[in-house]
Amino acid sequence: MTVLAFLVAIVVLVLIHELGHYWIARLCNVKVLKFSLGFGKAIYVKRFAGGETEWVVSMIPIGGYVKMLDEREGDVAPEELSRAFNRQPVLRRMAIVVAGPVANLLLAIVLYFALFIHGVPGVKPILGNVQPSTPAAEAQLHTQETIISINGQATPSWQEVRWSLLDLILQQRPANLELRNTEGVSISRILETTTLTAADLDGDFIQKLGLHPYQPPIFPLIDKLTKGGAAEHAGLQSQDKILRVNGQTIPLWDDFVSVVRGHPGSVLSIEVERAGNVLAFSVTPDSISEGGKQIGRIGAAPLIDRAAFDQLLTEVHYPPLAALKEAVRKTWETSAVSVKMMWKMVMGQISLKNLSGPISIADYAGQSAQMGLGPYLDFLALISISLGVLNLLPIPLLDGGHLLYYTVELVKGSPVPEKIWEAGQNIGIALLATMMAFALYNDISRLFLG
Repeated sequence: MTVLAFLVAIVVLVLIHELGHYWIARLCNVKVLKFSLGFGKAIYVKRFAGGETEWVVSMIPIGGYVKMLDEREGDVAPEELSRAFNRQPVLRRMAIVVAGPVANLLLAIVLYFALFIHGVPGVKPILGNVQPSTPAAEAQLHTQETIISINGQATPSWQEVRWSLLDLILQQRPANLELRNTEGVSISRILETTTLTAADLDGDFIQKLGLHPYQPPIFPLIDKLTKGGAAEHAGLQSQDKILRVNGQTIPLWDDFVSVVRGHPGSVLSIEVERAGNVLAFSVTPDSISEGGKQIGRIGAAPLIDRAAFDQLLTEVHYPPLAALKEAVRKTWETSAVSVKMMWKMVMGQISLKNLSGPISIADYAGQSAQMGLGPYLDFLALISISLGVLNLLPIPLLDGGHLLYYTVELVKGSPVPEKIWEAGQNIGIALLATMMAFALYNDISRLFLG
C-alpha cells in the first residue's frame, strides 16, 4: 500500500507539473520534442499520429521533464527557429517556466475544493487538561473550552488550529483566541506564542504551548484481554472494574496504565469489582522494551464509550462558492507557511530536522491512503503545494532559478552570460544535493531512531 500510494502521488504531481510547462509552451507556439515521466532509460515511447511530441515513460519514476526545441541543445532548422524556446521573448519564457509550479498550486486548489464540498473529517478543537506553567495556563484557558477562531480565522478542527498557530509562531505574533466555554458563552483570550523557540518546532509545539485535545474520561473497566497475557493468566476477566493497585485508588484507566508500565516484572496486587463482589489478584506485568527502556504490560484493553468519542468528530464542508474561496485561502496560507519555514531554516532559526525526504513522504502517503480517500487527497494537496513552492525557490536548476535569470535579463535588456549561467547550475546542483542529503539523513534517523 505504501509503495503504491507513493508511486501514484509522484506520478500525479510530476504529471501535473510537467503538463503545466507543456500547455503554456504549446500556447506560446514553442515546439515540444519530448514529454518524459521519469528519468533514465525509456520503458515506453509513444508518438501520436501527426504529433510532434514524443511521450515517454522512463525507468526512474521520481521526476520528469519537458524537452523543448532549443538552439543551445542542438541544431535547429531555419524554418523552425521561431518555435525555439531560446528565441522566445523573455516574458514568454518566464510564463513557460512558472507554469509548472503554478500547475501544482492549482492542483492543490482543485483537491481542496473537492474535499471542502465533500467534507473533511476532523476533530473538534476542544481543550483537554491545560498544563500548568505553560502559555495556555497563563492565558487562563480551561478544559472543555472550544477554540472558535484564531485572529479572526475560523478553526473548525484541530488541524486548522495547528496551522494557524504554526503561522503565528513563525511570525512571532500572539494568538487572539475566541473560545466558547461549557456554558456556551463566548470569551476572548490572548495566547502568547512568542515564548517558543526554534527548537520547540522540532517537536509537538501544540503540547509545548500547553494545549491538548480533549478526550472523554476512560474508566478502569476491562474490555478485552490478550490471549496468554499476564492479565488473563492471573485470572482477570472482561467487565472487571479496577479499584485499587497496591492499595492505590485507580479513578481512570490512564492511572492504571501508568502503574503497570512502571512495574515491569514486579508483582502487583490488584483489587477489582466483579458482579458486585470485590476480588483480589496478583499480576506480574510482562517486561518489554520500548524507547530504550523496560516497561510493564499485562495485555488488557479498556472499555471505551465510542459514542462519547464520536461526538468529538466533525466534518468541515462548504457550498461550492465558499469551498472555492476556502480552497484558495488554504493553498495560499499553506504556501506562505512553507516559505516561512524554509526561510527560517536558511537563517538557522529552525532546525534542518524539519526537512523530509522520499522515505518520509512514502510513509505519509501509505498512512494517509490507509485512512481513506479524503486523507490521501489532503496529503496530495499538501505535497503538491510543497513541490510548487520548492520549484519557485531562486535556486539554479529549479524553475525559480530560471525565473531569476530571466528577471535579470528583463531588467538589463540582455541574457545572463553563459559562464554565469553554468556557474549557477553548478551551485544549484551542490545546494540541491546538500538538501537531499539532509532530507535522507532525517528520513533514516526517523526510521531507525524514531
